[in-house]
This record gives sequence, C-alpha cells and structure tokens, in this order.
Amino acid sequence: MNRLAISLIALTAAFAGTVTDASAQNLLERIFGGNRANRPMVEHGAPYQQMRRQQHLPRQHEQAPQQPVRPKAMPTVSAPSYYDYKPQALVRVDFGTLAQGASAIPLEAAVADPVFRDAIREIGDFDLYAEKEIAEAIAQHYTSKPAFIWISGYQTNERAEQALRVLGDAGSYGLSEADYAVSIAPANFSNQRAPARLKNLVRLEMTLSARVLRYARDAYSGRVDPNKLSGYHDFPPKPFDLAKALDAISTTRDLRAYLESRHPQNDEYRALRVELEALRASAEDEIVVDPKMFVRPGGMNIELPKILQIIQRDADPEFLAEYGMVLTKYAESDRYADELVPVIKAVQKAKDLNPDGVIGPRTVQELVGDTKTAKIDKVLLALERLRWHPSNLGDTRVFLNTAAFTASFIENGREKLSMRTVVGKATNQTSFFYDEIEYVEFNPYWGVPRSIIVNEMLPRLLRDPGYLDRAGYEVMDSKGRRISSASINWARYGANIPYSVRQVPSEANALGELKIMFPNKHAIYMHDTPAKDLFQRDTRAFSHGCVRLQDPRGMASAVLGVDRKQIEERLKRGHNRQNAPRKIPVYVGYFTAWPGGNGAVSYAGDIYERDVRLKAALEKVADIRAPSS
Repeated sequence: MNRLAISLIALTAAFAGTVTDASAQNLLERIFGGNRANRPMVEHGAPYQQMRRQQHLPRQHEQAPQQPVRPKAMPTVSAPSYYDYKPQALVRVDFGTLAQGASAIPLEAAVADPVFRDAIREIGDFDLYAEKEIAEAIAQHYTSKPAFIWISGYQTNERAEQALRVLGDAGSYGLSEADYAVSIAPANFSNQRAPARLKNLVRLEMTLSARVLRYARDAYSGRVDPNKLSGYHDFPPKPFDLAKALDAISTTRDLRAYLESRHPQNDEYRALRVELEALRASAEDEIVVDPKMFVRPGGMNIELPKILQIIQRDADPEFLAEYGMVLTKYAESDRYADELVPVIKAVQKAKDLNPDGVIGPRTVQELVGDTKTAKIDKVLLALERLRWHPSNLGDTRVFLNTAAFTASFIENGREKLSMRTVVGKATNQTSFFYDEIEYVEFNPYWGVPRSIIVNEMLPRLLRDPGYLDRAGYEVMDSKGRRISSASINWARYGANIPYSVRQVPSEANALGELKIMFPNKHAIYMHDTPAKDLFQRDTRAFSHGCVRLQDPRGMASAVLGVDRKQIEERLKRGHNRQNAPRKIPVYVGYFTAWPGGNGAVSYAGDIYERDVRLKAALEKVADIRAPSS
C-alpha cells in the first residue's frame, strides 16, 4: 500500500471518530433534551471533559470485535398494551345447595328461623344472578345462619329500609343506581296465601342481600378491575371478605353508617362528591367556544368576544380593576388588539400556562373548560379511580397527577409544595400505581432501560459498537464487570442483550443532579433533567415514563425533611444517597378531575385516552349487570 493510500485511510478514520463522538452527544440531546448553558460542566468536582479523558476500560476487552452480522429485522422491546376489558361474569345463585345446608341446621339452634326454613323451600326456581364471590357469600351465610336479615313479621324491617335508601342514593357517590336495583317491590306480604307469601319474602331477602353486597364491594374497590385495563395499571388486590360483610350487615343497627364507611375516607373523595352534586345542579353551558380556536395578536377571530366575555365573567375584583376597561372596550370586537395582549398573558399566567399571548386550544381549554357533561364524566371516573387506592391516602404523601403534569407534596393534610412535571409520551406512558419513597440519590447514575437500549441505541451500536464508550456510558456484564462497548458483537443477541448500560454522573446525565426513588417494577421515579425548557410548555408529555420535576431540590428537601442548604451540601459530595427518614406514600396517579390544595376541582385533558377506555369498561360492566335483576 502506498503512502497516499495510508494517509487517506488515517484521515478517514480520524474524521469518522470525530463525527461519531459528536453524533453520540447529539443523539443523547435529541432523546433526552439538554441545556448545557444551565449547568456547569462538573462531575464529582472535576470538569466533565477531564472526566471523559480519564475514563479507563479493562484492557482485556479493548480488542476490536469481529464485523457484526446485522439481524434480518431490527429487534424491539414492546411497551405495555391496553386490553379488551372483560367484566366479571355473573353466575346463578345455587339455592338448591343453600336450602339443603339450611335444612341441616336443627330448628332448636339459636340461629335457625322456622319461617325462613319454610320459605327457602319455595325458592328453587328463582333465577338470581350475581358475581361469583357474592353468590358464594350468600350461600355461605344463609347455610350457617338460616334466618332473615331484611324481613320481620312478613314485611321489610328497618334495616331493609335503610338499605334501600342507601342503594337509591348510589348516584351521589358516582355509582349507578341501576346496578343495585331490587325488582321485587317491598310490601307487606301478610295478606297473601302462605306459599306466595313465603316465595316473595325469600326472593326479596336474597335479592337485597346480593345488591347490598355488590354495593359494598363496589364502594370499597370499584366496579372495574384496573389491572385488566392495561399493562400500565398496577394496583395490589383489595380483598373484601363478602361473607364476613354479610355477617356484619345482619347484626348492625346502623346499616347506613356501615355502608358509607366502605367508601374511601379521604378529603379528595369528599371534594369530588361535592363537585358532582354542584355540577348536576348547575345550569347548562351558556357560552360555547370552538375548542380549535387559534388567533395571534393582530389577527381576527369571531370567537374572540366569547373569550373576553368568559374572562370578564370569571374575573375577580382585582383583575377587573386592572383590565376591566380594556375588556369592555373590545367586548364586541373580532380583532385581537394589542391592548388585549397583556390581558390574555395575565390570564394565561394565572392558569399556569405559558404566557405567550397566543390564544390557542390549550388556552381555550383552560378558560372555557369542559362542558358540563364532560366535567361530570371526569368526576365520575375520578371517583372510580380513587376506589382503587387505599381509603386513607396518608396525611403526608407525594401525589403525581400525570394527566395534569403536576407533582405535590402534602404534609399533615396540607399542600406544602406543588410544581410542574414532564411525564411519559403516549408511546412511553407513565404507569398508574402507588408505592413508598425510600431514598434520594445525588449525582446519580442513569441505568438505561432495556427498551431504550434495544429500541433506540441498538441501531446505532450496530453501525458503531464503540460509541457508548465515548459518550459517557458504562457497559456491565451479568457479573457486574465493566466491558468495552466496542468489544461486543451487538447483533448477536437481538432484543435479549445480556449487558446493562448506565450513564455516568455528569452535566449531560439524563437524570440531572438527583433522583427520588420508590423502587418498582416499572423503573419509574422522580428526577431532575437538563431539559429545563420543557417545563415552559403547557402539554408536557416528553419522557420515557419517569417523572421529571421542575423543582427537584424542593421535592428532595420535602421528602427528606431537611432544608435546601443540606440538599446543596449533598450535591457537592459527588455520587451519594440518603434514605428517607419515614415512610412516605407516593401516588403516581391519572386523574382528569382532581381537587387542588384549596379544594377546588381542576380538570385536565385525557392525554393517554384512559378516560375513554375506563368509560367503555364501565359501560360493559353496566351491560352485563343489566339483566341480573
């Protein structure tokens, strides 16, 4: 080979190395965002570039790999999916077995009721359908305690009257009265002939027991099993002993109090109920604005007078004192005059929107809000979702509302801190679950999820196996040994890559300066980010699933119970962690209607279309229950 050829090869190799290194950083910034000007280039007190120059990989892995063989099809790791919701099927209550069991109890037993024993023999042809667990609970209770709960002296008793009133008021809790309807009208059966009288008595008895148990279970854990909606929903079971509940119901003197206690016992649930009542009593929407309205300063739009009317209608005295004259001056104008720009910006700022003065769909949504019907739907869905959670959410907790892009720290029942968040994209949704915060990690490593390694990094690694070595990442084998990225034949494994990848702490680290951990199978946590500009956007679904915090130091300070100066001191120590001094529940929620710190309910968009799917699931439940009465 002549000298010219050797020189050209060397020049080409040098140029390729430079482009590859830059491309690696560009890829990182495209995927995770970045604002290099916001942060000094320091890691563990040493300049970032110096750190990169000092990186060392084990020499036994530095040899060049063999030319990789590209797979025929690029492997991928799939995100969780949504399911076709299947409601719980209903079964016929087995009265034959029940009657046999009840008859086996001696009449002299204290629990035995001779009238019930006679009545149960008349029920064999009665078709009563209920959820399997409820059917079993009814059989279990009446087999061991063959006596009426709801009947005394051939007529419904006070306990039955209480039950019917509670079931008839199910709508005030966001439930459907139709699910608990009793088709046999309560009446005094004493004037009927004995066979007919006994048949009606026992049919009413069993129907009311089935409906009361359904109500109690729905109030406690909801009508829909959240984990059957999608792989993004992850809630622990809420076991409810139905047979034990029926035993308690049969002896309680205050049935209303017992049934009401099955509902969530927290302020948020109560606030949503109040909102539901107010919405149902409110007038229909008077001002309807095109939700797709868009106008810039100086432009024209026929919807503008409606927007100004809404602003004036909802404004407080202080706002009207400053902007009232301008609103009145342009009340009938279709032109977006320059004088109106400060008004719109002030409204946008008050609504926690980007105050850019442009009136677009997001601003219209916040100003006009949802229709009355849409708000009612959102409140109903929020009440259902709260039933999936613990009844007592905890006086001190962290609440992340993915739908509203917000994070709050509540201490002793009061909102102490609230901030904006960035959450998962529609293709990388933030899951819906709850857990407990365990620790805060400062100057963290970022363990790259396998989905990102396979779906986003692997195509580059097939072309350039060594780019991770140059871009601030470390590759580990299954025994925790450091391996050169360049030494791996990445095409060999498809999606089953047996290596872990982590990004070292640095100014470019995707997690920023700290992360707040509540270890879970979804690998979701709260963290800082170099991409600060995304917090200025109104819709903030940009992450791979984790929750980025606008004020991570503030949240770390709150959960650790220390002041911000102590957080700053921790950050100066390099990579380290501090355990939370107490158990703090964290709720990674999805609520398109939610009461804020002041108790007022705010509404958010359905960014993941989970409202649509939950509403469809509830309709399926209603359909399967419809013929069961």
